[in-house]
Amino acid sequence: MTRATAVIADDEPLLRESLRSALAEAWPGLEIVAEASNGAEAVHAVREHRPAFAFLDIEMPAMNGLEAAREIRDLAHVVFVTAYDRYAVEAFDRGAVDYVLKPAAVDRLADTVKRLKERLASPVPHLDSLVDELARRMAPSGERLQWLQATLGNTLRLVNVDDVLYFQSDTKYTRVTTREGEALVKKTLKELCAELDPRRFWQVHRGTIVNVAAIASVSTDELGKREITLKDRPERLEVSRTFSHLFKAS
Repeated sequence: MTRATAVIADDEPLLRESLRSALAEAWPGLEIVAEASNGAEAVHAVREHRPAFAFLDIEMPAMNGLEAAREIRDLAHVVFVTAYDRYAVEAFDRGAVDYVLKPAAVDRLADTVKRLKERLASPVPHLDSLVDELARRMAPSGERLQWLQATLGNTLRLVNVDDVLYFQSDTKYTRVTTREGEALVKKTLKELCAELDPRRFWQVHRGTIVNVAAIASVSTDELGKREITLKDRPERLEVSRTFSHLFKAS
């Protein structure tokens, strides 16, 4: 039977201790075999101790958690520790990997511990594609798209993405809606999704990306269908089931 062992990696000693204490209470049978203060130390500890799990803070010096996960590969089940919430959780939930939100708390660890116990005897999944997606989602916002060249008839406009309420797919182009009106961008919705800051713009449907700041409320009917009401706008945006988890009550 596989032993429940783990390595904890976080560059903040207090947060490392907080996670250790929360894990001790949520999973008394889990043995912490080593601690690390950066990704490079985490990789070394995993190779030396061969734990079942590696709890990796995503933002660490020398080598961050994502880079460490690439090095660890199939040596341990990776559990990412992150301060980011909703925009990253979608990526976690669609991959065979778990996460712990900072600050670690026993009640928030309950579901994570349950899933980890189920994975204890399972093979470690391949994480390359998930790690790549997380790296894209967590890129600093300063590297994100800020200005768009949009056309309205024969007129070319420069649109600040902060002013965009939502984007909707329009064949090979994307329709951009601001408070001043609509225009077309010569990019697909998929291309825009990769360039926009995921903390501020959420894809809520295969053909729709919405500015989170423009959302007034989200309603759910008796069949579970969700719709977004925008601030000071009459239109309502459909939320597909694929993205409905973004609006589940926490």
